[in-house]
Amino acid sequence: MAPTGIFNSHLILALAIEKFGTDAQKAKWLPRMATGELRGGLALTEPDAGTDLQGIRMTARRDGDDYVVNGSKTWISNGIKGHVFALLVKTDPAAEPRYKGMSLFIADKGRPGFVTGKKIRKLGYNSIDSGELAFEDCRLPADQLIGGEEGQGFFQATGGLELGRINVAARGVGLAEGALALATAYAQTRHTMGKPIAEHQAIQLKLGEMVTRARAARLMTLDAAAAYDQGARVDMEAGMAKYFASEAAVRNAEEAMRIFGGYSYSKDYAIERYYRDALLMCIGEGTNEMQRMIIARQWVKRNPA
Repeated sequence: MAPTGIFNSHLILALAIEKFGTDAQKAKWLPRMATGELRGGLALTEPDAGTDLQGIRMTARRDGDDYVVNGSKTWISNGIKGHVFALLVKTDPAAEPRYKGMSLFIADKGRPGFVTGKKIRKLGYNSIDSGELAFEDCRLPADQLIGGEEGQGFFQATGGLELGRINVAARGVGLAEGALALATAYAQTRHTMGKPIAEHQAIQLKLGEMVTRARAARLMTLDAAAAYDQGARVDMEAGMAKYFASEAAVRNAEEAMRIFGGYSYSKDYAIERYYRDALLMCIGEGTNEMQRMIIARQWVKRNPA
């Protein structure tokens, strides 16, 4: 299972409302999200559905002016401290293909039947909480169906993930460059055999790879961001940037730990946190295995025989 939206929950909820919401929804929710009065989240992942969003089981059944929601979500960023969520459900569980039966709602806390579950303890990335959400006969007003039309939820949710993957790529760049900066500074102050370790060939080989990797990740991310700003379809570009930059973050953090040696295991140095945080980049917002499949499919589609 891969958590989706873990990095960009507030942003993607706001984007979904701004892009697909009714005028009334925009007026009601966006100003309070912009000021920080409301902290948003993206509730997609379920215990048995992460990368395969079409496999979700949460349902929303129309009942008069409301929808009755049942099911659970997990790995929801801002799930504990957040106030409002983009909630992906099935309004027609029997629909074929499956994505046609999916809808996206604005779900606000404080409603009967909407329960916050446990906070998930994580290896890293502890600056944002991740939690579980449960819905038992929770009634959401029909006017909180984003766009006011059933069956559009899959595209409303995944459309924001392109931007989300570029965002993850940018974070990967930051971690790759940050690990490089820490390693560079340490290599110039740590001495062995009478000279800074930066003058030893083994360390130079590592630094040479790290700076090249970080630069390539930055350029790929800028390329994807530029294409997105131009309004182009960027699932391939975003996937490439997310895949490469996240792997660069992990590799640079690992190499930096090798350069730091035993001190890399000490919490007195930031590099151990960089390594723990970097690992999530390869999983969140769609696993890197899935990104490679997306890249290949789009490449073939753009280059027919």
